[in-house]
Amino acid sequence: MYNMQPTLVILAAGMASRYGSMKQIEAFGPGGETIMEYSIFDAIRSGFSKVVFIIREEFSGAFKAQFEPRLKSKIEIDYVYQHLRNFVGNRTIPAERVKPWGTAHALLCCKGKVNEPFAIINADDFYGKEAFEKAAAFLQTACNEKTYAIMGYELSKTLSGNGSVSRGVCAVNEAHELVQIKERIKIYREASSGKIVFEEEDGKHTLPDPTPVSMNFFGFHPNIIALAEKLFGEFLDKHIQNIKSEFFIPLVADEFVKRHLGVVKVLPTSAQWFGITYKEDAPDVKKSIETLVQSGAYPEYLWK
Repeated sequence: MYNMQPTLVILAAGMASRYGSMKQIEAFGPGGETIMEYSIFDAIRSGFSKVVFIIREEFSGAFKAQFEPRLKSKIEIDYVYQHLRNFVGNRTIPAERVKPWGTAHALLCCKGKVNEPFAIINADDFYGKEAFEKAAAFLQTACNEKTYAIMGYELSKTLSGNGSVSRGVCAVNEAHELVQIKERIKIYREASSGKIVFEEEDGKHTLPDPTPVSMNFFGFHPNIIALAEKLFGEFLDKHIQNIKSEFFIPLVADEFVKRHLGVVKVLPTSAQWFGITYKEDAPDVKKSIETLVQSGAYPEYLWK
């Protein structure tokens, strides 16, 4: 059990290939706030004391210039840089490989920087205040070497109206523990039937609206980093020649369960997720934030 204040780790090193710009620093709030600033605001009021940004080093100047003036008096800040060669050892990386190794590799890059229970999230997803309150409570009272957590969102509240999405679909037991997490791609609501479907090579499959899914919001003990390092070596031995292969956090959580190393609690939230998968999502995100501000859920200017 930990009484120390937890840390928030934010994944902000992605190339934003589908979106077409550096969406992590795009303004969506009325005061020019980014999506992740709402997450940081929620984290601070839920009891988090430090934020660690995982970014690409070439973006660090612009990133720090934008965020440090707003945040430095509000929360402790640190940075981790995700480099392609980090933790690769003496293996040869294909010359054509330019894309980072994925979110679990980003997590691994926190080795030595994050030594306390922490939550990890995407920079470009809006998670909601309730999720941070539940995560903070878990990290301070229930997190340990054998107990992790994942926020479980209702699938129907995580879709985009502008195209299909990929989600980590969670199988959960009666104790609200993760049995398996499986990445499903091309998930969308079918216009003809009104049902949520995902596509695979053998055709379409339906998923119930309340199906719990991962939005990459996890609560971890710092020992996850050692497991990620071990699994990354295994991953590279199998997939290093595939220039599109990625090492994802849900793979690490899934292996933690499969190898009987501990349990991953699925913490349910009824929050409405929103985020930027496609450029066309941006107006909807701005409108959603505006509605929350008007309702009093957030101040008009977060940091004033």
